[in-house]
Order: sequence, then C-alpha cells, then structure tokens
Amino acid sequence: MPLYNPLFPLTTKQKTAQLFLPAAFVHDTEENYQALENLIREEGIGGLTFFHSRHSAAANFEKRAEVLDVSGTLEKMIGLINRYQAASKIPLLISIDGEYGLAMRIEKTPQYPFAISLGSIQNDAENLVEEVGYRMGLDMKKAGIHLNLAPCADVNTNPDNPVIGYRSFGTDPEKVAKLALANYNGMIKAGIGACLKHFPGHGDTHLDSHLGLPVLNKTKAQLQAEELLPFQHGIDNGVEMIMVGHLAVPTLTGGKEIAASISREIITDLLKGEMGFEGLVISDALNMKAVAKHFPEPGQLELEAFKAGNDLLCFSDHVREGIALITEKASEEEVNLVFEKIQKLKEKLGVFDFKPIEVPVFDWADHSTFQTKLAGKYIKLLSGNIDINEIKKLAESNLYAHRAFFASEETIFAKKTNEKFRKDLGLISVENAEKVLISVFVPSHKPLNKFGMDESTLAEIHKLVKSKNCILFHFGNPLAIKHIGKLEEFEAIVCGYQDFKEVQEMCSNFNFS
Repeated sequence: MPLYNPLFPLTTKQKTAQLFLPAAFVHDTEENYQALENLIREEGIGGLTFFHSRHSAAANFEKRAEVLDVSGTLEKMIGLINRYQAASKIPLLISIDGEYGLAMRIEKTPQYPFAISLGSIQNDAENLVEEVGYRMGLDMKKAGIHLNLAPCADVNTNPDNPVIGYRSFGTDPEKVAKLALANYNGMIKAGIGACLKHFPGHGDTHLDSHLGLPVLNKTKAQLQAEELLPFQHGIDNGVEMIMVGHLAVPTLTGGKEIAASISREIITDLLKGEMGFEGLVISDALNMKAVAKHFPEPGQLELEAFKAGNDLLCFSDHVREGIALITEKASEEEVNLVFEKIQKLKEKLGVFDFKPIEVPVFDWADHSTFQTKLAGKYIKLLSGNIDINEIKKLAESNLYAHRAFFASEETIFAKKTNEKFRKDLGLISVENAEKVLISVFVPSHKPLNKFGMDESTLAEIHKLVKSKNCILFHFGNPLAIKHIGKLEEFEAIVCGYQDFKEVQEMCSNFNFS
C-alpha cells in the first residue's frame, strides 16, 4: 500500500525528500555506505541512482577515491539495494544510467550495441531496437532496477560532439525519433521506467556539460526541425518521462545563457506548456559542472531546478540542504503536485512491492544468439568490395598479410581469419604482401585525443595505406574512421561498430551487405 495513505500523512518536508535520487556508488568505502544509509533513514529520500564508482562517475573525475576492489560488482550492487531498501521507510525508486544495458555500469552483465550501431540497421530497425530495450529492461528488472535513465533522443548533428556521439541513434531527426521511442517502448514493455534525454537536445554541442555549459545557438524553427522533433514525437506517443540537459539555448530563454535544466522558460513554458508534456521531468545529474559551479550555496541549485519544473532531482551533492530549501521556499501545493506524480510512478513500477532480491542469472547463450542477429543487421561494407577468392590465392603465395592495431592480444577476428585462410597471417611480412588486411580496435568511444588513438600508431597506419592495397576492418565508433584515413585510400572498408566476439566472428566470414 502506498505510504501516502491519508491514515499516515507525510509532512511537506517528507514529501519534498521524495524528489531526490542521489548517487549510490557500488564500489565505495564502508564509511560512505553508512553515510548514505543515514541519509535514507534521516531524510527519507525518494530513491537512488546507481553508479559503478566515484572514480568512474564522469563529473567526479577530479575527485578520485582510493583504490578499491572492483570485483563482484553485480553481487555488491544487489547487496546494497537490499541494504538500502531495508533502511528506508518508503521503498526506494532504484535507477541507473544504462544506455546500452546494465553493462554500462556493471561488469559481467549483458551489453547491447551502442545507439550509433543500432542506428545503422536498415531493415526492421524499430522492432529490433524495441527488442533491445525490452531485453535491457528485463536484465535490469531482475537486478532490482526500476528506472533506466535512457535512451538518448539527441540528434548527433555535430560529429565532434564530445559527449553524445555514439550515444545517439544518428543524424536524421526522424530516424532518431522513431528509434528512441522504440527503445523506450521496449523498456516499458519489460516493466521498468525509461526516459528520453537530454531535452531540448544535446547533439549539436561542442562542449561536454560534465565540464562546462554548452551553448546551442539556433533559431526556434531550426530547433523544432532537429533537436525538438524526437521529443515531440515521444510526447505525441505517450512518453511519460523526459530528462532535461545542462545546455543553454538562448533563443528559448530571451537571450540568456542559462542551463535548460534550471530554466522555467524551457521546462515549464516550452516542454510542459507548448509541447504538451504531462509526465515527469527529471534533471540531468546536478553535480555536473555546467550548473554546479554556478551555485556555491548548498541547496540553491536544487531549489532552482525544482522552481524550473523538474519533478525528480538526480545526483544532487547537497540533498539535506536541497530538501530544506525547497520545503522552505516552495508552496505546499507545488510540493504535493510533484509528490503525487512520483508516488504514481512508484506504484506503476511496483516499487511499493519490494522484496529482497537475489543475484540474477543471465542466459548468455541466448544473449549471444541475439547479438549475432543484430550484428548481421548493422555491420556495413562502407566502400569498395572484397574478393575472397583473390585473398585466398594471395594467402597461398604468402602475398597477403594481416595487421591489427590497438589490440592488446590476438583477437577473435585474427584467429578466425587465420583459420579461414589456413595461414598464420600474423607471420607473413607486410613489406612483401600485395594486399594487407588492417583491423583497427578503436580504444575509446569518445572523440577526445582522436578516440584514444596515439599519433605514432595512426602515422604507421597512414604510411601502410599509402604503400599497399589495404582492406580496413573497423571495430568501434565509426566517427573515428576519419582519423584512420580517407575512404578512397582503402580498397574496401568494413565497419563493425562494436568489438563484440559475435561481430568479429561475423566479419571473419567476409559476407557483408
């Protein structure tokens, strides 16, 4: 039974506390675990957002915790969920930011393709992307998660965007709208909550909002045709939660460079008013420097976010002060309105029916079969053509070589390719080869420092491509290809998008659409 039953009325302060979803770190100190337990008991917060560790939380990268044992992450998270739920009088809403599944935060759990990979699917894309959302949702539900703070509905119109990139379904607003909604619907079908993010659209920014405030200078008409389109599509099709990002859009705020996440003009007037959104608005992480550095007084940022129209406050570093200020400054009517929305969400997601959970067991064989099915849809021959018979003849004459770059050990692709041509391709001299197969395993998904690819290795690749006939197999973010070489410099380019074993195995078959 919901604990806001009239027989057990809550105070305004207790209702305000339900807005807060502070961070819970799986790998942390016992002292920090106890501090969070105390916060739960003393303040009665509404829920938690789980992260792997303080070290890995993007906005906390300057405050690295001491070295901790990071083994058994899933087991530790399950134990902490049970522990924190036991400490709370009102069952906690447990959320996680898992855009490509639990594996985004929790090792040794099923990982799904990035949005950019799914965006490359041509046939039956919406159904497949919905199934990805459904499977991710089932994984999370088994692990005690009620809400996934995903998917991104950002249109990645800036290829050098430091924070979106591979997290977006693509550059076409219509496609992004359909696939983001499909992914959202899959999670809802699985029985967990989901949200579209980062309103009003973070895809065309040049700055990472974890570090500063990006400014998007576009007209209202441009925004409606690009950034806002996927969100409007979601609203028109019943989406119940939207996350607002930390980016400034002056054309929507009378010329002011104020973060959307604390702008009443953007949240209340545009999103809820003009666009007709009636669901819950959740803030992006309130510890992110785009907003946090502008509010030195603890609790003031949380108050501004509430006044702007946010219903749920994510990753606040000043929970106690935020609860106190909102309780003091907001009207009882305002608090009650938001509180009722949150309780309805908790009821819908089964939060009030909490029972201690056990560590889930995943069906890895089924997951691998599904990964293979997906890989066959998104792996692409981007340019040129591959004559496998020619390669076999060259291999027999020791005129064909394979070089792997940014791979720490023999890859599945190298092993399978070696078996295919019955040669130890790694021992064939590149200098004497007529054709060289290059496999690149991009170190990072993010564009910083050329996606983690060092200049000397890139120079080696460029030299090789100019001196030999080369076929490129690119395992990783396709936005990184521009640093490896121009399309016309290669005899053929195959983009695998991911480095999953299923992708490597499929690429070794040399059968591409």
